[in-house]
Amino acid sequence: MKVTRDIIFDTETTGMDKNDDRLIEIGGVELIDHFPTGKTFHVYVNPDGKTVHPEALQVHGISDEFLKDKPVFADVVDDLLAFFDGARWIAHNAAFDMGFINAELGRLGKPPIDQEMVVDTLALARRKHPMGPNSLDALCKRYSIDNAHRTKHGALLDAELLAEVYIEMSGGRQAAFRLVNAGSADEYDSDGNLRKLPPLVRPRPLPSRVHAEEAEAHAKMLAEIGDKALWHSVSGT
Repeated sequence: MKVTRDIIFDTETTGMDKNDDRLIEIGGVELIDHFPTGKTFHVYVNPDGKTVHPEALQVHGISDEFLKDKPVFADVVDDLLAFFDGARWIAHNAAFDMGFINAELGRLGKPPIDQEMVVDTLALARRKHPMGPNSLDALCKRYSIDNAHRTKHGALLDAELLAEVYIEMSGGRQAAFRLVNAGSADEYDSDGNLRKLPPLVRPRPLPSRVHAEEAEAHAKMLAEIGDKALWHSVSGT
């Protein structure tokens, strides 16, 4: 049975320009077959001399002073890649997050993440809910996910919320129960949705719950009503 491993993640940065600004926080949540395993990745990153833009500070509240004693990206990259190894990278507006991650990898001479391993939940949401809105907060509201504690953006908190949203967009938690038919395993499509399985066929029909006396009484009643009985048109008799 094929296992699907996803890492739902988010980042925070010093600003909006991937070529000039730097990554300062990464948070990720592991899902196996659309269920959280409890494994997470979270690290703050020293931006190596780059200061946090005031507008970014208003969004996430991570200050230059707070980041002073944090490790630089080169010190955390191996742990990051080990945690994500073999999994799909799933983020909301993934182009933004992957732009910063690939820029940081490029500064270290490492190859970028394969685009085929990246899933953008914003694109999924826009296909599923074309009338929007499709921000993380809006999707939490749509799927009745409590985000009242989200007063500031935070990579791990946002990843945890996005994981709940992603599970609901993929059919809800029940979609991850591995129902099988005649020994064949279910599979997920490229959007992470559970494929429709053929209907299960019971090898032996269940015995009738109608007793002989009840069947006889029913037939007698129909005979009394005659051919105009509605039952005949419904049952095809």
